Amino acid sequence: MRYGRGLWLCLLLLVSPRQEAAESPRFTSEDVRFNSGGITLAGTIFRPEHPYAAVVIVHGSGQEKRMAKFASQLASEGIAVLTYDKRGVGESGGVYAGPEVGTNNIDASNFSLLASDASAAVSTLSSHLPANGGPIGLIGFSQAAWIIPLAAKNNRTVKFMVLFSGPVVSAREQLRFQFFTQGNRAFWDTHTEADAREHISNDPDKYQFADTDPRDTLAKLSIRGLWLFGGRDVQAPVRLSIEHLDVLKAQGKPYEYRVFPTLGHNVAFTDLSDPVTAAVQWIKAIPGN
Repeated sequence: MRYGRGLWLCLLLLVSPRQEAAESPRFTSEDVRFNSGGITLAGTIFRPEHPYAAVVIVHGSGQEKRMAKFASQLASEGIAVLTYDKRGVGESGGVYAGPEVGTNNIDASNFSLLASDASAAVSTLSSHLPANGGPIGLIGFSQAAWIIPLAAKNNRTVKFMVLFSGPVVSAREQLRFQFFTQGNRAFWDTHTEADAREHISNDPDKYQFADTDPRDTLAKLSIRGLWLFGGRDVQAPVRLSIEHLDVLKAQGKPYEYRVFPTLGHNVAFTDLSDPVTAAVQWIKAIPGN
């Protein structure tokens, strides 16, 4: 099945300014290439002199290249970072899947493939760090909420995860919500949470694909996790996601979340630094740092 541009799954496209590396005397950068499933991915490692933690950046949907500006921001805070061009994008090999090219980027098989890329990136970053470089985690945006748990499950090197605007619902439920909101920033001015829940529960699916529910994997993980949400998000059903996280927390999972009431989906790429600052502070507070 081919997918037209109407299936604009940013599931969940984060639109951010073009990322350029910022020179800083506090960290160095090194271009790297690494293998994942027989293809070569290209990225850059940003390394502080004495990192207290390290992260691999996992993309949202879309044809995303390495995110040098965000990586530089984290590196200036003492966090080592590997950011890479998504499979089939920029200098990375492989085939990109997404609505821009008429294919489905939310099928379980694509999530699994992207998770294997993230896991390979973790192993690469680990090999470039000193033994006392601190814990390694995954940090990502939007669609990464399905990919990061899968990568963490398959790579025990991963000790924590941070999700910006990461839904905790199935991909099918996410798509129903997006079709309902149509990306209208004023959606919550005219609709209620009950309206959204009713639509998510009952709307007929327009497309068929192998679904993924991140709760299945999150229930099996024991690593720490932080979700950062915008209260006016019209791409991810935030309140339903929080409800699901509360259930997992009640089961003893070390998951936390923060909500920024006035922000939308691009919570990490706003003029406000609060969400990113909150993520950095949370990482610094991880035991062992």
